[in-house]
Amino acid sequence: MPQARTLSAPARKLLALMLQASDGWCHGYDLCRQAGIKSGTLYPLLIRLEGQGYLEAKWQEPVERGRPPRHAYRLTAKGRQLAAENPPVESQRPAVGRSERFA
Repeated sequence: MPQARTLSAPARKLLALMLQASDGWCHGYDLCRQAGIKSGTLYPLLIRLEGQGYLEAKWQEPVERGRPPRHAYRLTAKGRQLAAENPPVESQRPAVGRSERFA
């Protein structure tokens, strides 16, 4: 039996944001800003989650004339379950205060 992999902190954060959106569609740029995840991490993650059946994706026509279509994503039922089972984790490193750093 294959061993299940643990989700990364960015994956957990992304799933939590998308779970809050419920059935709404999310755009990659907005997810980058809200999650604080760089695009080089976010887009491969979105592609991987879509390929595994946790997300569905579609192209949306632009609202304003002259703008390009946007790729939108939302959680599938399987993705909502994954998000609920894997909440974001708090940072494992304790915060170091200024006085502790220079003691």
